[in-house]
Amino acid sequence: MGIFGNKRSSSVPVLAASTSAAAADGNSPFGAQHANSTLFSSPPSVSGRRFASPSDTSRDGLATPGTDVVPTEQKAGWTSFIKSLASMTGDLSSMTAPPFILSPTSLTEFPAYWCERPELFADIATGRTEQDRAEKVLRWFICTLKGQYTTRNEKMGSEKKPLNPVLGEEFFGVWPDVGFGETTLSVEQVSHHPPITAYFIQNKKAGVTLQGHSGQKTSFSAGSINVKQNGHAVLTVAVPGGKKENFLITLPKLQIQGLVWGSPYIELTDSTAIVSDTGFVANIDYKGKGWVSGKAHSYKATLAHNGKTVRSYEGTWTAIGKVAKSDEIFTDATVPKTEVSVKPIEEQNDWESRKLWRATAQGIRTGDYEAASRDKSRIEASIKFYLIFSNSTQNEQRQMRKDEASAGNQWQLKLFQYVESDPVYKKLASHVKGIPSEEDAYIFRGNA
Repeated sequence: MGIFGNKRSSSVPVLAASTSAAAADGNSPFGAQHANSTLFSSPPSVSGRRFASPSDTSRDGLATPGTDVVPTEQKAGWTSFIKSLASMTGDLSSMTAPPFILSPTSLTEFPAYWCERPELFADIATGRTEQDRAEKVLRWFICTLKGQYTTRNEKMGSEKKPLNPVLGEEFFGVWPDVGFGETTLSVEQVSHHPPITAYFIQNKKAGVTLQGHSGQKTSFSAGSINVKQNGHAVLTVAVPGGKKENFLITLPKLQIQGLVWGSPYIELTDSTAIVSDTGFVANIDYKGKGWVSGKAHSYKATLAHNGKTVRSYEGTWTAIGKVAKSDEIFTDATVPKTEVSVKPIEEQNDWESRKLWRATAQGIRTGDYEAASRDKSRIEASIKFYLIFSNSTQNEQRQMRKDEASAGNQWQLKLFQYVESDPVYKKLASHVKGIPSEEDAYIFRGNA
C-alpha cells in the first residue's frame, strides 16, 4: 500500500493548530539521509528553462502546461519544510508537514485498494489450469497498483499524508455481490512500534482470500523520499478437488517525487514477485519517467514455470499492458474501480477508523486545523492506558506475547493472531532474490 511517508507513527496523529503552523506527527513519516538543502532553493533547470514539475504532468506522466500547486499563503512554510527534510538525519520525530498536504483518511483504510477491482479478484478462481490462475493473479495484482498508488493524486490533486492509526484501530468494508460473490475486508492496526497494519480480504463464493501485513522504512535522497515496504501478502485460491493454491506476493518499493513543487506523487521502483506453490513465478520490474527519457508508471513482467519463461508482458500499470510482442491486452487499469462500502458512522464501534477520526477528518476537509488538533488530543488522552505496550520495542512486544507473566502489559489482538514464521512465506521465499528466508505474519482469526 502506498502512502505519503512512513507508518512510523505515534499512537495518534498530531495535527496542525493553525494554517500557518505545520502539522506535527508524533514520530515523523520520514526517515532521512543527509542531503544538501540548497537543492530546494528553486526548481531544477537547464539553461535557464524550468523542467516540467509533477503538477505539469497529465495522468500518463506527459508534460502539460501548469503551475506549482503549493497554496500562496503556505509557500514559505513548504520551503522551510523541504529544507528541514533535506538536512535531517536519524530520528525525524520533530519533522512537521504543512496542513495542505494532509489527508483525512487513516492508513487502516488503505488495504481496501487491494480490491477495488473485485471482479478480477474473484475471477482468479475461474482459471482452468495452474498457468491460467497464475496469470489471473498477476493481472489482478498489476491492476490494483493504480488504485493503491495514484488514487490520492486523482482525488486530492497530489499524494497526501494519511492519518497515522492508533494501536487496535479497525476498518471493515464490503464489495456487494453483483454476480461474482460478496467480497469482505477486515483490517486491524496490530503493532505500534514498529507500526504494522494487518488485513484480510475474502470472497467466499469464489474461494479466494488475501491475507497480509505491511509497514515501511523511509530514507531521503536526491529530492525524493524512498520507501521500502515491509511485510508480504499471501493469496489463496480453492481449486477443483478440494485443493488450494497459495501465492506469495512481495511488496514494491516506492519513491515519492514532486516534493520540490509541493505536489507529491508516487513512482514504483525495483521489482516484486508473485510465487505460486505450483512452480509458477511472476517477476515485475518497475520503471518511471526520468528527466530525459522513459514513461511514467511503466512495467515489464515475466511468468516462468520451474525457471523457464512462458510469457512476458509490458505496459503501464496506470493504463494498458499487453502481452509482449503482440496486441493482446493483458491489463487495463482504466476500467472504473469499485470503492469499498462501509457501515454508517452511527453503526460503527468506537475503534473503527471513520468513527474514530470523524472530527479530525472534518477539520482537515474544512481547513479547521485547530479543531482537528483538539480532536487529536482527545484521542490521545483516551488511549494512554495502552501506551506501556505500544511504546515498547518489537523485541519487547514479542517477549510479551511469549511471557504469560507480562499479560498485564500485553496488547490483545482482536482480529489476528501473531506468528513468528509464516509457513507459506518460508516455503516460497527462496524463489525471490534479496528477501529474508523467513518472515513473521498475522493470521486472521475469523471473528470480525
